[in-house]
Amino acid sequence: MTVLLKVKGLQVAYGGIQAVKGIDFEVHEGELVSLIGSNGAGKTTTMKAITGTLPASGGDIEYLGKSIRGQGAWDLVKQGLAMVPEGRGVFARMTITENLQMGAYVRDDKAEIDKDIEKMFVIFPRLRERKDQLAGTMSGGEQQMLAMGRALMSRPKVLLLDEPSMGLSPIMVDKIFEVVRDVYAQGVTIMLVEQNASRALAIANRGYVMESGIITMSGDAKVMLNDPKVRAAYLGE
Repeated sequence: MTVLLKVKGLQVAYGGIQAVKGIDFEVHEGELVSLIGSNGAGKTTTMKAITGTLPASGGDIEYLGKSIRGQGAWDLVKQGLAMVPEGRGVFARMTITENLQMGAYVRDDKAEIDKDIEKMFVIFPRLRERKDQLAGTMSGGEQQMLAMGRALMSRPKVLLLDEPSMGLSPIMVDKIFEVVRDVYAQGVTIMLVEQNASRALAIANRGYVMESGIITMSGDAKVMLNDPKVRAAYLGE
């Protein structure tokens, strides 16, 4: 199986704190991999380092067999590595349609972009209903859908999702995980960072557990879901 993303000995430090302490993991083509851990474990910092929004202080990040350490998010999106950040980061004063168009800024195939916008409206029917609405006036769950749709507009090979369920109602959490499954079923390789360990592992092929900046456990997601240590630490059992 082709390794699309490989992290080797990654270290990230900022503000005098060693947030990520030399971790290793990989994502294979066609996988849905979950990185779970409590708040402050270093998960989001890891994602930011992969996508070039935080500098790595050590180790390497390989994408498609080549080092991408130090490359900016712009270049990575062009290469097929897209991220939906924690907090969604939609363009609040732009409409839903305009946000989706911004997701395709690395493309110049207008006819195909229009087709993909229509495709996003099929995946996220609620966005079609509000396509001319300003993104900043939408609910948190709707903004999460928009952020995912915007990332998909770049036609990524690997989609990184950072805490997509954070702050959402239980009903909206169900919808977001349903969408993640649907996107994965369409052939998009996904790396999912989540505090909601049970939901993340339930839809993943493989999982990694991160604690205090290090990877403490990895393996088959379903096996991890039933591991007593994981259940005690993250599922409240």
